[in-house]
Amino acid sequence: MINTLTSLLKAAGISLSDQQKQQLVAYVGLLDKWNKAYNLTSVRDPQQMLVRHILDSIVVAPHLKGSRFIDVGTGPGLPGIPLAIVMPDAHFTLLDSLGKRVRFLRQVQHELGLTNITPVQSRVETFPAEPPFDGVISRAFASLTDMVNWCHHLPGGEGRFYALKGVRPDDEMAELPAGYVCDAVIKLQVPQLEGDRHLVIIRHQ
Repeated sequence: MINTLTSLLKAAGISLSDQQKQQLVAYVGLLDKWNKAYNLTSVRDPQQMLVRHILDSIVVAPHLKGSRFIDVGTGPGLPGIPLAIVMPDAHFTLLDSLGKRVRFLRQVQHELGLTNITPVQSRVETFPAEPPFDGVISRAFASLTDMVNWCHHLPGGEGRFYALKGVRPDDEMAELPAGYVCDAVIKLQVPQLEGDRHLVIIRHQ
């Protein structure tokens, strides 16, 4: 697994420490183990998890600005846990409404010794952002309009919304509510992943 991850990282031009690689592989191991009982992801093959969950998450890291992030609808911790591993100086609140997912996140936190994540069970609409976040991150969570409507209270003045999408969501970008603009749409390169990946960065005017 470490060898596969190392070659994927090399192809993506990402350099990580041995400890970070070991944490990412250990996370995949926990995901695989708990998946059988908790049904956390439809991806069953750990090698595929490296591509579709780990690489797909960490390619976003260079585009994040700030140090306090919230991953809304994090599910089993995606993209928040891989990002927390590769960005140890940033802090990630991992928000999900399902108790079993949050239990899994706490187990990951304990076993990997991650001090820069806070798993929280809550609905995003009722979660207080105090202090506000530098970035609100979501992956396959909702439409861009739903994301900004449900999460409007979470980012600070300079905060951004970071939506991880597949194909470029031009229709959704055109329908953003008044007061929100698209800062950037970045085409992401994920080695060995079929299909498009885009990061949409939105800010409040």
